[in-house]
Amino acid sequence: MDVGLFCLMGYRTPGTSTAAIYDDAVAQVKAAEQAGFAIAWFAEHHFSNYCVCPSPLMMVARMAGETSRIRLASGVVIVPLYHPARLIAEVGMVDAMTHGRLVLGIGSGYQPYEFERFGQDLAESTPRLLEAMSMMEQAFAAETFAHEGAHYRMPQAHIAPRPVRGMPEVWVAGDNPDLHRYAAERDCVVMVTPRHFTPAMLAAARARFEGIRRAAGKPGDSLRFGAMRPFCVTDDANEAARFLENTRWQIRLSQSLRRREQEMDGGMLVEKPWEGEPSLDEMGAHMMVGDAATVAARMAAEIRAASPCHYLLQMQVGDMDPGVAQRSIAAWQRQVRPLLEREFGPLERIGHTTSAAA
Repeated sequence: MDVGLFCLMGYRTPGTSTAAIYDDAVAQVKAAEQAGFAIAWFAEHHFSNYCVCPSPLMMVARMAGETSRIRLASGVVIVPLYHPARLIAEVGMVDAMTHGRLVLGIGSGYQPYEFERFGQDLAESTPRLLEAMSMMEQAFAAETFAHEGAHYRMPQAHIAPRPVRGMPEVWVAGDNPDLHRYAAERDCVVMVTPRHFTPAMLAAARARFEGIRRAAGKPGDSLRFGAMRPFCVTDDANEAARFLENTRWQIRLSQSLRRREQEMDGGMLVEKPWEGEPSLDEMGAHMMVGDAATVAARMAAEIRAASPCHYLLQMQVGDMDPGVAQRSIAAWQRQVRPLLEREFGPLERIGHTTSAAA
């Protein structure tokens, strides 16, 4: 098991500088590299303050020259919103620019608000993704390729920008059985979101993914999957409460976009509770927010229940001071990781079987 830094790059305070959000993300990724994080993730969303990163591959390209070891990842590219020819070429380019450090996180999208503004049909998103990824595999496997499919056509063509080692490593986001079959067939890592915020929920998700993997003829216990988690290590109870409340704010925006219940105030999404929303106390009882011992204990409970191979840790949420994120990045390496290794031994051993300590 290893950890990554997840950068959503949203804002809660009207008038927040977009340039400052990007600068903070750059600084946090550089700190994460120094703290031994394996991957830095950059989200993609459009048309609101929920996220000001419309192009994770552009962020990967920016960070190529700012870092030297940490892998750089799209978290995720919303594949159906791209023409495959452009996406394939840009993937080849950024992988070359990072000297092979690209991790290509992909997803089919879930926000009708985005798809309507791109003139795309969300109902077609998964077959479009699968077809585009088939084209990408063809493009990087040979000097030229041609494609004739249900959604896209390409005459014989050469994709000039070439990745360093062929097709980059692909990770798959979402809770979509069709995408999980794709992931199982290609041994991709699958990723889940904070909606699976208790050990039992995470274990249930793993069981579903293992079933899909077995149906594809692969061993279920060799599943690799990652969990995205808000993460704040602090001894200040008030700071922890503010982080947790900002996390709820962020999830509320996501839920309203998912359910077509979004309401806009100019460019700002209006915060709304969702049906079945847990209380802050319920969220606070499980989420990785609190002092180092508390956070390590909660992560350990998830490891014992579900054995993830990777955590995407989101340190920056809402209108929290970026300094809080920087302190949490440092705390992972100095405080939380040693506590976990005291229980499990080297973390690299976790995540490839159902037994966390195997």
